[in-house]
This record gives sequence, structure tokens and C-alpha cells, in this order.
Amino acid sequence: MARPSETYVCQSCGAVYSKWMGRCEACGQWNTIELEQDSAPPGPAKGAAKGGKSLRLDGLDGETPAEKRLATGNGEFDRAVGGGLVPGSALLVGGDPGVGKSTLLLQVTAGLARGGVRTAYISGEEATAQIRMRAKRLGLQKSPVGLAAGTSLRDILATLKAEKPQVVVIDSIQTLWTDTIPAAPGTVTQVRACAQELVRFAKNVNCVLILVGHVTKDGQIAGPRVVEHLVDAVLYFESEAGRSFRILRAVKNRFGAAHEIGVFEMTSDGLREVTNPSELFLSETEADVSGSAVFAGIEGTRPVLCEVQALVSPSTLGAPRRAVVGWDSARLSQLLAVLDARCGLDFGRHDVFLNVAGGLKITEPAADLAAASALVSSLFDAPLPQKTVVFGEVGLSGAVRPVPQMEARAAEARKLGFKGLMAPRGVEGGKLGVANFETLADAVVWLKRMA
Repeated sequence: MARPSETYVCQSCGAVYSKWMGRCEACGQWNTIELEQDSAPPGPAKGAAKGGKSLRLDGLDGETPAEKRLATGNGEFDRAVGGGLVPGSALLVGGDPGVGKSTLLLQVTAGLARGGVRTAYISGEEATAQIRMRAKRLGLQKSPVGLAAGTSLRDILATLKAEKPQVVVIDSIQTLWTDTIPAAPGTVTQVRACAQELVRFAKNVNCVLILVGHVTKDGQIAGPRVVEHLVDAVLYFESEAGRSFRILRAVKNRFGAAHEIGVFEMTSDGLREVTNPSELFLSETEADVSGSAVFAGIEGTRPVLCEVQALVSPSTLGAPRRAVVGWDSARLSQLLAVLDARCGLDFGRHDVFLNVAGGLKITEPAADLAAASALVSSLFDAPLPQKTVVFGEVGLSGAVRPVPQMEARAAEARKLGFKGLMAPRGVEGGKLGVANFETLADAVVWLKRMA
């Protein structure tokens, strides 16, 4: 038997060192490097290159049948994963404690079980009695879901080989351990080894594997990055403090669109699907209020309308305040500089506050024109025309540039009863009254005239 080798591994990012260090050079975290022992020294096994099996090389022009998907009965979950679960795939679901990961996956497995799919829900954090209590509260106690509680990887694999489920949920991967590695559960070595064995099993027997992962304080899934590389899809279950809605966001998906979202609302009966999130994020929109603009965004393949709110007020400070929620603060600073330099406005003596209503986080540059319109509206205390949506990217030259899927954004606005559209040149709104702009200065002049 090979003598175990001692290595020092960062528990935050998985970086390996030959000696202990106070600060990880890879991720910059302090006091996260711990001693771990591997069952075998690193490097290829002796003779690994001998006796290999020749692989068959195929061409690119072959026909591949479309993958069959398992519909869970939960439309928002199916949308986020790309239209259903693909047999033989592995998914990783992460989220903050208490956000509802276990509730969501219990509802998903119950829906699959009611459809005749053999499911197994294995928990390393809760006893089966606790899961039954949650199922009773959600009204799922009659669903034929196989429950088990355990943390030993050897026992879990033996159970799965005997029961042969089509869908397996492991809650969570950080609680599992294998006796082949002398390390504590939750360490990088244990998480990596257990994930590799489970993914290999799922691929061999063609079942769906769903792993639940804890997240760190900065919102990243805990453990080594190699776990995210092993799986086919990585999903984050997000929530905003004090709000009842939840967003399931796909950041990686080999069988569907990345950055697709599913929207849910947490109720006393569990998670309820929100089929039209635009109405959710626009539910508090007020008419005839300056500093408010409705942005037509795209989340994955889904158009979503949300409200961008701005407040500009004279500052008594030497360095005016800049506060932003739901948008990139660096993007706001850039936009303010363009408004000052290219449009002749003076935001340098004003406090600026920008907020995306509803708790939604916007990352796409298409929100530039909406944010600029809200800022100009607040500066002049002039409301935008009612029932008008805005989208467009603003460059450093002040040009308003086209953005992807402009027709889909306009179609969503028409569906929700909007009448006007502020957009880059070339956009046709159909029944919408369209105001097209080549530069941000043109938009500012138009807003002054509308005031």
C-alpha cells in the first residue's frame, strides 16, 4: 500500500501547497490552508500508460439523436435546466442557507415520482423524519420518493446500485465522506473524491445526479472548482433579503442556455412558480414619478421587464455620494462621466442613487440607456412618458449601440401593454411608438422636449 502523502490544501479554492501558509496566494483568503493526507502520492500510477485501449475516432458529420429529457412537472425548473433533465447528466445546485434548495428539490423529485420516474433523495444533513415533515407541509407525502439519510459514500453507492433510481438527489455533497481518504468530511479532498465517484456512477448507469452544494460568504459554491468542472450544469438559487421571490440561475449548462433563469415565490405551501416575472418586478411601478424607467432585459432566453429607479439631489459634500443596488457601480460611474462629457450635464455636484426595483440584479450593458434615462429624468424632475420601455448600450463616445434580441424585448413590452419604446436606431416596435437614438445626447434632448 502506498504511503500517504501530506499536502496543505486551501479549503476555499482548493490550491495545493507543500507547506503551511497563512494566506492563500490563489484566492487571497487567510487561515484557510489546512493539512490533508492523500491515500496515494500525486502523479500517474505506475504502468498507467501501458495496456491502454484504443479509442474510436468519429467524424463531425455523424447523426446524433436528440437527448431525451425527463420533465419534472415544474416549468420554471425545467426552463432553467434547458427543458428537462437529461439522463446521465450531473447538476450542482448551490445557494445560501435557508433559501429553499431542499424544498425546491423535494418538490422536483416528488413531481418526477408522480410521473412514474424512480427517484432517490439522500440527505446527509437531515433525518428522514424531518424530510417527511417537510413533505407533509408541502402536501407531497403521497409521492413515491425513496428517502434515505447517510453520509458514507460506500453505503450510498451500494444503495444506488441495488435500487437503480433514474434521478438521485444528494443533499449535500459537503457532508459526504469516503473511508479511502484520511480527511474530514467537507474538506477539499473529500468533496472532490466523493463528487468524482458519484458523477462516474451517474454516467455509467445513465441516471440523473443532482448535488446540493454549500456556498461561501462571497456567494461561491464551497469546495474546489474541479467539482463545477465535473458536472454538466451549475445552478445558483438566489434570493434578496426581505423578499419572497427566488431565482434559479444557470451559470453553466452543457444541455441548454447559460444564464437562463427560473423564478419562484416562497409561500407557506412551498415554492410557487412565477410564469410571468415581468409582472412581479413591475408590480410597484408608479406613474408620473421622475427618476423611473422600465428596462427590457434578457435573462438567458427570457425577456424580463424591470424598473430602474434613480434619485439625483444636490450634494453638500466635497465628494458626492454614489450608491447603486442591483447594477454595477463601475458602470454607473462610467455612465455619469459620459453624461457629463458628451451631454453637457453636471452630475459632479449631485448625490446619485440608483436602484433596480424588485431586487433583480442586472449585468448586461443593454441597461445603460434605461439607467441614463432615469438619471436625466430625476435631474430635470421630469417623468418619462407613461408605458414606455427603454433599452440600449451606451459607449464612451456617447453612441447608443444595438443590443442582442431587440425584437424579443419589444415583443415582451407589447405583451404587457406598453405603448412606447426608447431604443437604438433600427428597432421597429410594431404597434409601439418608437423613439430611436443614435447618441445619448439625442436622448437627453428628446427627454427635455418631452418634459
